[in-house]
Amino acid sequence: MSKVPIYLHLSELQASSDAGQPSFRPSASRRSALESQVEEALQDSYNGVCLSITNDEWRKRWTSLCLTTPSPAEGGTMASMPLSDELREQQRVAELWRVADAFKKTEVNITKLEEAENAVGLASEWLELDSPDEWVRQDSELALRQELAYASYLNLSTVVLPSPRNRHHVSDYARAVNGCFANNPSVLSSYVHLAVRIPLSGLRKSGRSGSVTPGGSGSTVTSSTEADVNEVWEMWDTIRTICGYHQRLAVALDLSYPLPSSKPLLDRWNSEPLRYIFLPASTFVANNRGYPVLPKTTQSFFRDIIKHHPGIILSGTERNLHRTGGHTAYQQYIRYLEKTSPYVMASETLGSVEHFATGYWDYLQAPLQPLMDNLQSSTYEVFERDPVKYSKYEEAIYQALCDRPEDSSTVICVAGAGRGGLVSRCLKAIARSDRRATLYAVEKNPSAYVTLQEKRDSEWEGAVHLLFGDMRVITPPEKADILVSELLGSFGDNELSPECLDGANRFLKEDGISIPSSYTAYLEPVSSSRLFKDAGNLVNDVKGSETPYVVMFQAVNQLSVGAQLCWEFQHPRQNAILDAAGLPLTNSHNTRSAHLTFQIPHAGIVHGLAGYFEAVLYGDIGLSIHPDTKDEISPNMLSWFPLFFPLKDPVYAPPGSELEVHIWRLTDKRKVWYEWFVEAFYPTSVSSIETPRSPSNTGQITDLSAPPPPSPMVDAPALSPEGRYAEPSEGETMLAMRVKIGQSSLHNPGGRSSWIGL
Repeated sequence: MSKVPIYLHLSELQASSDAGQPSFRPSASRRSALESQVEEALQDSYNGVCLSITNDEWRKRWTSLCLTTPSPAEGGTMASMPLSDELREQQRVAELWRVADAFKKTEVNITKLEEAENAVGLASEWLELDSPDEWVRQDSELALRQELAYASYLNLSTVVLPSPRNRHHVSDYARAVNGCFANNPSVLSSYVHLAVRIPLSGLRKSGRSGSVTPGGSGSTVTSSTEADVNEVWEMWDTIRTICGYHQRLAVALDLSYPLPSSKPLLDRWNSEPLRYIFLPASTFVANNRGYPVLPKTTQSFFRDIIKHHPGIILSGTERNLHRTGGHTAYQQYIRYLEKTSPYVMASETLGSVEHFATGYWDYLQAPLQPLMDNLQSSTYEVFERDPVKYSKYEEAIYQALCDRPEDSSTVICVAGAGRGGLVSRCLKAIARSDRRATLYAVEKNPSAYVTLQEKRDSEWEGAVHLLFGDMRVITPPEKADILVSELLGSFGDNELSPECLDGANRFLKEDGISIPSSYTAYLEPVSSSRLFKDAGNLVNDVKGSETPYVVMFQAVNQLSVGAQLCWEFQHPRQNAILDAAGLPLTNSHNTRSAHLTFQIPHAGIVHGLAGYFEAVLYGDIGLSIHPDTKDEISPNMLSWFPLFFPLKDPVYAPPGSELEVHIWRLTDKRKVWYEWFVEAFYPTSVSSIETPRSPSNTGQITDLSAPPPPSPMVDAPALSPEGRYAEPSEGETMLAMRVKIGQSSLHNPGGRSSWIGL
């Protein structure tokens, strides 16, 4: 795994040694002060520098243009007052700037392409795209467009935008950013990315306009509350939603202040498009030897988030805030944290899931169509690289053989032999058990059947009887005591294992066993900006968001406390109604449905559902990709990634809400498909005051002219700051209820977008 890039934040630029001095040397032979600073940073093992595109000269001119003259939008007394010649001229100049303008050389920090080559640009932090003043917002947007156009000219790959400051006007901020992406008129080049700087611990208040840029010296350090942390996350969510989850929009997390202790509040940033992390020297604390280190909570968060490979922007390293190590100690410590990250260590360990999944993280793959398609040899080879799965199968077959009488002769049938991975394990289990056995292998793939014949003659010494054909049609010469198959999908049944084994059950004796004997599907809601964008962008119509995908999760956050059971399949199926050939009359017995309720403890966006499975092979031997049991049942198993059911439109779930998930497994004569639907509810309560009824009113008709009862949705009292209602007064009871706050559409009705062919 490549190392994360580390950038040095240049807060102050050195003055050029020949500033103001005329020179007739060729420009190629002159080095600017910025080029020298970049070279020094590269020599200190930084990957580049981070600096503001403009400087205070630009701020002074913008202020004189936009804040010291009455704006055309101002009304009332100011608009009716006659302007002095000086103010009129200032306003004329400001209006000309609003039409079109160019920077003066003294207003920008980067003046040529060579200086921008290893630089990350910062838009002016004083721009107030979410100011309460409409005219300040408009002029801030024009200034931002001017800066971004200049950044595009310089070929800067990324520009970091100032942090939003005002929750009430964050939609104005988002609209301005989206307008820059719209390129009407052209502002951004197609290769320039924007990253919104977000203070992870919440906004810090100051005396100036209610807020300052995160990490600024004027900020007041206070402990973060959950409301503070939720506020900045919701602001980011508003921005990326209004920008349509733009592919070139990312987040830059500012870790200037102590992080909240709640891990779930931090974990949700795992599902966001993280591009940079700001780490000022003031965030570090001194260890007992005086070296700078990060606080424990920040260390833990950093070691986890490093898997997304963000760029690290260090600032203030030259201020000597820590007595030992010098300015390079911060960078060295970051490399130490990276090296000791659990993800990095696992990805460098041969045989681990993380090592195997390199290149597959968050990559959407269509599930296999095992009955319709014949797999390629390279696909089989990927499956056969999983030693855990095959060792589990071998152990299950071995135990099943050992549970049979010592003098018995066992018939084993491998249904769906592929290139023979399971067949080889069956032979090993037979040898270990010292039991007599006859082994059959059934395969419908004509190309794989050639490989099986080769192995039968060269490796298995004729110990295997090969049968070519579909297991639902072929008839073996004798019935089996043990039926072995590896037809499981990421959701257990999504590669038609139930339908395949319906046909293969004909192979079994009445007291025969199936390996696997059962498998269970699990589901949970997840958030992932990347998977949501990728699913929607795969095709132009609705199909992309109505197709389940196999995907190895990385940029994903689990929203609930755990996955829940959907349904189970058991084999061999008991009490089945069969035709004369031993096959089911219909496939209706393989339909399933589930209605699940998930508690959402912290605010999040539901982008889809994650599907997993657990399987019992035999006895206590099993397989699992369930997040809570996989490390116990089958650690480091590589063969299956989770299944992702995307949503066409995200569903917001506030803290304390409930998510109802409905999912169906449906079938007809030609195919099997899934449909899914989610609803979000917020639990609340309303008061109900019992009014004694007088005897004279008994039996009287209700007065239809009386006002209607209060609406629980419109007239429900607001929640108290603690999120609960006050205790009911005498004669009053509290009625529990749920307010519906969102829902998705029904996905994939009738299998219109995705299905598995029979």
